[in-house]
Amino acid sequence: MFSVSAGSLFAAMAFAVGCSSAFQATTGFRAGPSLKVFSPGSSTRLFNTWSNGQAIKEYQDFLETGNQDVELKRDRPSIIVTPLFAEDSRLVDAVVALGEGEDALIKPGTPMPEEYAGQDSFPIYICVPPSELDEFLNYLPDEWKAKMSDFVFFSGGKLCGCIEPTLKRYGLARDTMTQALASGFTMPGPTGKPQDLAIKIGSDAGGEDKWAGESAVCGQWQGAFAERLARNGIRVRTGFYRDWRRYMWERAAYDAVFNLVGAVRGEPTTIREVANYYPEEVSDMLWEVSSTLRGTLAVTLTYGFEERLFGVGENSDEGLCEVNDAVYPHIFDNPMLTSKMILQYLNFAKDEVGLLENVELPPSQLDRPSSMRQGNLRSDGVI
Repeated sequence: MFSVSAGSLFAAMAFAVGCSSAFQATTGFRAGPSLKVFSPGSSTRLFNTWSNGQAIKEYQDFLETGNQDVELKRDRPSIIVTPLFAEDSRLVDAVVALGEGEDALIKPGTPMPEEYAGQDSFPIYICVPPSELDEFLNYLPDEWKAKMSDFVFFSGGKLCGCIEPTLKRYGLARDTMTQALASGFTMPGPTGKPQDLAIKIGSDAGGEDKWAGESAVCGQWQGAFAERLARNGIRVRTGFYRDWRRYMWERAAYDAVFNLVGAVRGEPTTIREVANYYPEEVSDMLWEVSSTLRGTLAVTLTYGFEERLFGVGENSDEGLCEVNDAVYPHIFDNPMLTSKMILQYLNFAKDEVGLLENVELPPSQLDRPSSMRQGNLRSDGVI
């Protein structure tokens, strides 16, 4: 995978061949009518070794296709699909603000144009919330189905959540489908424009900056959305679905673990306070989730995930941790439920804290979390 830095226009890619891969090159766009990528071998670094048989098979299948370059398409006037029922328009407002004023907004079920702004192929940004996504996909009109390859889906954060289980049911969690992490930028605020949330967390052994919390995008329209982000000063990673999926699940682990550890405290707790005052609980849960993802989904989180997630948490302005009926389906109701610690804390949240009143949880095999501190440790030392 390669990274698109703010202020750049096209991206280069570092690709690691073998059963170990990570994409760690920070590169720039280069202008031109054709968005082809190149592979500077000097910036390729190997970090993770896959031991899961399913992952190795998927990687071998990928190599056999011979397609090891990412074609990046230019940004263009696009269609933005707005929520049908939800009143929260923050994601719609963000995608509109990232564009150049030439996009069209439509509601689900309304006619889908075959051409728009003189193009028969254009990104279709699906900005419906996770709570509406299943119904949206289940009742797609035929003219919408004909354009499904142009759909762009969003994941990440409590606003967009983890939608992979829903996309899988419709066969849409695949290489060519465009998916973006929306957790790497703010929703429009007083400035009217999304702001970058990427955090610099130090330097690696080679002296290059290390970053956390970046946006990421994959699929056929990744170049178009990456161009929108870069044009607005937002860092973004682009590359293949296989690697984007790791970053998506890394963010999903962050959303679940930090919110859960904070929500069960005796008083309201922020994400930043969780990172600063409960690192042992968070670390234990993150590593168990990492093992769970590797065993159930053949997803191996990339090297340094714990440092990156703590970097995001320590700099977070997300506010109070939340575990409630509204966020549960798209934050916790996924393969992470097979994590014993996640399930243990969720049952504690329901039985002892009074959260998740209308959610039926699988029973926990563990007793009350033994490592949980009572109260909330503040900077003045009071628990």
